Amino acid sequence: MTPQRVTLITLGVDDLERSVNFYGDLGWTVTRRQEDVVFFQINGMALGLFGRAPLAEDQGRPGADLGTGAMTLAQNFSTEAEVDAAFAKAVSVGAHALKAPEKVFWGGYSGYYADPDGHVWEVAMNPFWPLNSDGSLTLPAGD
Repeated sequence: MTPQRVTLITLGVDDLERSVNFYGDLGWTVTRRQEDVVFFQINGMALGLFGRAPLAEDQGRPGADLGTGAMTLAQNFSTEAEVDAAFAKAVSVGAHALKAPEKVFWGGYSGYYADPDGHVWEVAMNPFWPLNSDGSLTLPAGD
């Protein structure tokens, strides 16, 4: 089994139901629900939403102030119009617009928003990284 993989991303949230509703409004479907955590199945991996306090406890850091914004989650799309639509949808259901989609220095098109808990998402179209038919990304071989 390759060590170079991610199988689950878990986001600490202040209000689990608010966050579940936000992602549901984006069109995501809950796959599994447990006491303090909800999971969404996504392209060969899962995204979990976990109450911040229970997540800190689970990490062995009770009372820790779990922060946000030091990393970016991203969704790539095939066209600029798809990026615009995803950004508009997120903002319409409660995301905070950070940077409207625009052409960027590296030759693509991208924008950023924060979910209701401050987790930053990029929506992008990278002309150098074509997507697979299921929307997943396989990086082209490089130097």
